[in-house]
Order: sequence, then structure tokens, then C-alpha cells
Amino acid sequence: MCGIVGIVAKTHVNQAIYDALTVLQHRGQDAAGIVTSDQNKLYLRKDNGLVSDVFRTRHMQRLIGKMGIGHVRYPTAGSSSSAEAQPFYVNSPYGITLAHNGNLTNTEQLADDIYREDLRHINTTSDSEVLLNVFAHELQEQKQLQPTPEVIFKAVQRVHARVRGGYAVVALISGYGIVAFRDPNGIRPAIFGRRDTAQGPEYMVASESVALDALGFKLERDIAPGEAIVITEQGELFTRQCAENTRLAPCIFEHVYFARPDSIIDGIAVYKARLRMGEKLADKIMRERPDHDIDVVIPIPDTSRSSALELANRLGVKYREGFMKNRYIGRTFIMPGQQQRKKSVKQKLNALDLEFRGKNVLLVDDSIVRGTTCEQIIEMAREAGAKKVYFASAAPAVRYPNVYGIDMPAKEEFIAHGRSTEEIAAEIGADWLVYQDLDDLIQACLEGSKTEAREFDCSVFTGEYVTGDINDAYFARLSQLRNDASKGKRNAVENVAIDLHNDHES
Repeated sequence: MCGIVGIVAKTHVNQAIYDALTVLQHRGQDAAGIVTSDQNKLYLRKDNGLVSDVFRTRHMQRLIGKMGIGHVRYPTAGSSSSAEAQPFYVNSPYGITLAHNGNLTNTEQLADDIYREDLRHINTTSDSEVLLNVFAHELQEQKQLQPTPEVIFKAVQRVHARVRGGYAVVALISGYGIVAFRDPNGIRPAIFGRRDTAQGPEYMVASESVALDALGFKLERDIAPGEAIVITEQGELFTRQCAENTRLAPCIFEHVYFARPDSIIDGIAVYKARLRMGEKLADKIMRERPDHDIDVVIPIPDTSRSSALELANRLGVKYREGFMKNRYIGRTFIMPGQQQRKKSVKQKLNALDLEFRGKNVLLVDDSIVRGTTCEQIIEMAREAGAKKVYFASAAPAVRYPNVYGIDMPAKEEFIAHGRSTEEIAAEIGADWLVYQDLDDLIQACLEGSKTEAREFDCSVFTGEYVTGDINDAYFARLSQLRNDASKGKRNAVENVAIDLHNDHES
């Protein structure tokens, strides 16, 4: 999962892109990058770390130009090496940089085609670099000395024909403008907005509307599935549908977990959707446990707060903040290695004893993936004096990997894999456990929303993948890449390489 931004303005965009990336920091805390263009020259800065760590004053002063793109990354496909921080760059044709949110499901085949047929070289294991080279090749095949909207749209059309998976892309063509496009199923989010100035209109592309809000851009609309938009350096906007057989089937996990609550994605207000998740979860508790003895509802910060608050209101039970959060610890289910996740939970949360002592507590979280976090949190609640600890998940049981850009583990590492709800409750130490029903989750996103979506990618719950190209062989390869043992080996190799490089430099 990543965050992307692109801006074409009338003044230098370095500070604006930096500010937008800080707003999108929740979408990626592993690496950050910005590239700008000025007088046909590109200026790039990227590295591992938070936005505030990657960019210092000396870097910002070099990022000159009135258009640019930015990226924040969680590693999914590929590794966590700083070499795979985005944006990526190719010289031919024109000079192109690209940033990508999502995951391609035919990366291996594309990489082979690029090497054998397109005669291009890939330097990393990142599918984003693969996507860039596919786009660059298709532009070059147009055999035009200068890019035009028509040339770009034809290239994007060919990209859609070759590439499979979930992707939202923003690319910068040196001296010309910015291109943005979205996969034919609209799995990953992408929006654009406009800001009028005395010098003319300015445009911005981003993963979430909250980035536009922070910079004073008015949301125009979401980029449609399969659509491409071109914004020239002069501020001209061109749009075209570039894919066949499109449908809007966005990833529902955006609304459960990843997106900021103050964002609007595909016409769905994330905050309102999460409130409705709480309402429907409360209704399920009333159906299944009408004689419940819950004294207090406590959220697991931060994503579950909206759902927990409305759940408490619906049940007529007190809502309390029972955990204080250290905001300098990243999201735990994406952290590599079980030991690091366990250590992180203790560092991340501290229980307020007075809210737990002698009470029957219902803890509410947005979802349960590995179960590492909720198991330790339940233990913390009991240590703080809770009499009984119940647990509610605002999402259904996660049983299948996400293949479109969220770094979820191999299915064998999911706590729900091969277990019933009762067995999961026993495993995490809860007195009882309740999951959201999938139909209720979908309705929570649709009700009251101004969206054209009538379906979602719910593959993490159902195992049904909207691209239709996922099979057992793919999962076998994915398991090798994503299980904790494989990540540990890969990180060890990268650390050795970094140490050797540092020794050489010294």
C-alpha cells in the first residue's frame, strides 16, 4: 500500500508535494520520494524513512520546478531496500518518472517480456519499475519526437492490455506534464482536483481527497477505472477512457483500515462508512447476545474509533478511551517478523487501569489479521483488571492474502486460516468474539454514499479476486515472498549488502 501525488502549478511545487505526502503518510511509512521538473531537467530525492526524515532543507532547495510527483511506500512486492523507493526513472523516451500504488499480478511475465522483447533492463524487483518500463516502451513504440495527449492515451491503452492487477499511477514526462491512470477495475484509489489562481488553473492528483483538502484544491472527481488524465505544464487538462471492459470494484479494505476517515473515495465518505460499520456490528451483537453484560466499549486506536463509538451508542453502553497510543510506532500487521510485531504492540499501547478494573470490556478493532496485536491487547486488558474481555472486529474474518497492494502475509499466517470463530476467540484469549458480516460491511460502505460502485474487491474475506487471474501457483509464489521466514532472509541479505557498501565507502 502506498500514497501518490502529482501537482502541476504556477509556482514551485516542492513544498506542496511535501505537505501532501505528510498528509498521506499513513499510506506508507517505509520510504518517500519526490521528483520535480524544471526547464526539461528532473530533480529527484528519495530514500527510506518518513517524509520528515527523507527531506531536509538542502534537498527541498534542489527540488525546483512547477510540476512534480511524490510517493510514500509500504513495501509489498519487492524488498524494503532504499533502491526500491519511488519514483523510478527511465531516460528514454522523453525522460519519465513514475510512482505507483498497488501490485501487478503478472510481474514475472512482464519482466521477462521487457528483457527479451522490449530490450529494456530492470534494476530492482519492484513491480513499479516494471510498470514504468512497460509504459515507456509503449510510448516509444508511437515513434513521436514529442509527446501529445493522443500519443500518451494510446500508450496507456497498451499498458492496460499488457498489465494485470491493481494500480493507480502518476507519472511525470520531463518538460511536458503529468499523466495519471487507474486500473480497469478501479481497485486502488486515485482522485484529482483543481485550484484556480490569478495565473491560471493548477491541478493535483492524489490517492485520497484529504491531500487535496490540505492544499486548498477542490475535488473534481475520482479517476474512473481504466481512465487516463494528462495535465500539461501549461495547465491544460485532457482525459480519455483507455481500457475495455471496465468496472468499479474498489478494495473494500481501504474503508476498513487504510484510508483516513476524513477522505472521500469513489464517492464514499470513509468516516460515515465506519460509523455504519459500528451500527451494523452492534445490531449483530444484539441479535446473537441480547443479554450481553458489556459495561464499556473501548477502541483499539486509531482506525476503529469511529466504529466503536457508534457501536457503543447503538448498544447504549459507555464508550471510553482505554489505551494511550505512542504515535511514533508504525502499523503492526505490516511489520516484518512476528517478534518485531510483538515487541511493537507493547511499545505502541498502554492501558489505563481505571477504565478496565472490575469491568466487562468490549474491545473493538478494525480487523484481525495475524491475531498478534489483539492477543496482546486482550492480555493487557486483563492485566489492567478487566473482569471479562470481549472482542469485536469491524471487518469479517481475513482468510486470504491481498494481491493488489497490501502486504498481508501468506494465508497460513492468518489466525482465521482453518479456524472457526470460537477457535479464534480461544486463540486470542477473548471470552467471546464477534466478526462483522460481509453483507453488512458492503452495505455500510454503500448506504448514503454518492458512489457508482455496486461491488467491491473483498478478496481478503472471500478469496474471490476481481482480476480473475489468481490461482494456486500464484499463491505458492506469493507465500514464498510474503511469509515471515522469507522476509527475514531477504532483509538479512539486504543488510549484508548495505554493510559491504558502507565498508567500501569508508
